Amino acid sequence: MKRDQLIVFLCWLVASVATLGSLFFSEVMRFPPCVLCWYQRIGMYPLVLIFAVGAFQPARSTLAFSMPLVLVGWLIALYHNLLHYGIIPESASPCLEGVSCATVYINWMGFITIPMMSFTGFSILFGLLLILKRNCSNEK
Repeated sequence: MKRDQLIVFLCWLVASVATLGSLFFSEVMRFPPCVLCWYQRIGMYPLVLIFAVGAFQPARSTLAFSMPLVLVGWLIALYHNLLHYGIIPESASPCLEGVSCATVYINWMGFITIPMMSFTGFSILFGLLLILKRNCSNEK
């Protein structure tokens, strides 16, 4: 397995775990997702398919399709965490109806929350895609 394929496989694995985790929290644990959670899901769910197809495509095309979703998802996850930890006031939240974006469903070890898990997943994907981009640049 080439290094680029390994990176794409790791990206697929991270996106799959994140997708299954979010489905577990909403469908099994019955935690209703807030608006920001939905936006993060919109960024994460297609990545599973993009990376699955990307394993059989050139790395440059995988980067072109996945990087925008990862960047947007990462920015939304960052904003959600700032809101969740009270750095941004709840009045700046897009969650006007339904579940509050500041609702804490889980709090493992005092800092691991659902928004933090999303932020971590997008951060790992961003780091892996930067490595993939560097590999593509070195192949010129």
